[in-house]
Amino acid sequence: MKYFPYTDYKSVDNLIGRIPNGWRVERLHDVATIKTSNVDKKSAKYDAPVKLCNYVDVYYHSKITSEIDFMISTASENEIERFTLHAGDVVFTKDSEDPYDIGIPTLIKEEIENLVCGYHLSIVKPELSQIIGGFVYYALETELSKFQFTLASNGVTRFGLTYQGTKNLLLPIPSLDEQKSIVDFLDYKIVQINRLIDKKKELIEKLNEQRITMITQAVTKGIDLNVTMKNTEVNWLGDIPKHWGIKRLRFAIESNPVKSEINDIERDDLVSFVPMNAVGEYGGIRLDINKPLNDVYDGYTYFRNDDVVIAKITPCFENGKGAKAEYLTNGIAFGTTELHVMRPLEGYSSRWLFYLSICHAFREIGASEMYGAGGQKRVPESFIKNFRLGIPSYEEQESIADFIDTETQKINDMLRVNNQAIDRLIEYKKALISSTVTGQIDVRGVEIPNKEVA
Repeated sequence: MKYFPYTDYKSVDNLIGRIPNGWRVERLHDVATIKTSNVDKKSAKYDAPVKLCNYVDVYYHSKITSEIDFMISTASENEIERFTLHAGDVVFTKDSEDPYDIGIPTLIKEEIENLVCGYHLSIVKPELSQIIGGFVYYALETELSKFQFTLASNGVTRFGLTYQGTKNLLLPIPSLDEQKSIVDFLDYKIVQINRLIDKKKELIEKLNEQRITMITQAVTKGIDLNVTMKNTEVNWLGDIPKHWGIKRLRFAIESNPVKSEINDIERDDLVSFVPMNAVGEYGGIRLDINKPLNDVYDGYTYFRNDDVVIAKITPCFENGKGAKAEYLTNGIAFGTTELHVMRPLEGYSSRWLFYLSICHAFREIGASEMYGAGGQKRVPESFIKNFRLGIPSYEEQESIADFIDTETQKINDMLRVNNQAIDRLIEYKKALISSTVTGQIDVRGVEIPNKEVA
């Protein structure tokens, strides 16, 4: 559908540029009350229990409803009076380790009993005679607001918005009736766009599952459909080709090799540095950071080209984070301590070993043997060493890896197409919100069939 601009515009300043005649520019402080919450995750004996709308709730939900499973905390009478949230309020992230995560908004969509705003968040309570909450929410989603928030943020390793930076946010504002038309239009359109995105994500999930199922079949059963099978008496493994051996992985790999083997390398030589966010899910390592060996030798995990690395901490392990190392600077890398390293012994293929490490059985059994509590659970090295599997000859390992390479490339091509489609839909959604809320298109006369609410 083609949308048209307003008939008449006026220039306001270099930041905003132009807005329709009849619109005005106001500071957020002049059209809303702004509060910064200090209610932390705690449990005080004499404070009242409350539902806490915390940072994660805001970050991952564009609208806050009673369907969310809120954290239960406590708050003082003063905190409850100041920071209780009501329908129409807008909450946004006040600080973050990433400056681009500042100012992410959500709209309180309905009245929720005892809902209090948590720490690291700011509340915007609109003056309803001038602005409505839905319009504030969409205004904070625009590139115009995000740019202003980024300029106003301060910090080095953690970035935050001061009250001054928040209250001076400039917003183009139409009449209340026009705000309502804009919110109704965007609610309807965003529902449509999000449904398309969700369908693409569902397809991506199915493709990923198809890939892992194919890999699991190939590394545990082989690729010859006519081969004679034998029973292993290993519960998870079942039947394997008759000519395969059965071994524990300790006889096929060296686990977590010692870094003293590279003592002949100069300490000022560069090596690859690999934090957890540089390790891909189902393969690949981003190699954009190099550091002198002396800076990383102590306190990090050592590996080299052709080693296989796997994340050992939850949820990274379950999500398939791991890779076959290649193209490392000077053939060497040091990475996060939350990695296990598997080095294939002679007669074993590193490509086959990598595919084994991301198959269903390896990840599911490994997850069941994790130790620790909550988000700090880890896969023990003993699981890797004691993992029993069927092992073909080196030549067959390479043939299996060749087959998986070919099949995964087909799936990766489909994944790339669908991920690109999602990126385009997200960009379109951003552009539509910005164009509408800043008055670059006029949606007052757009008919909304069977109005839906986002």
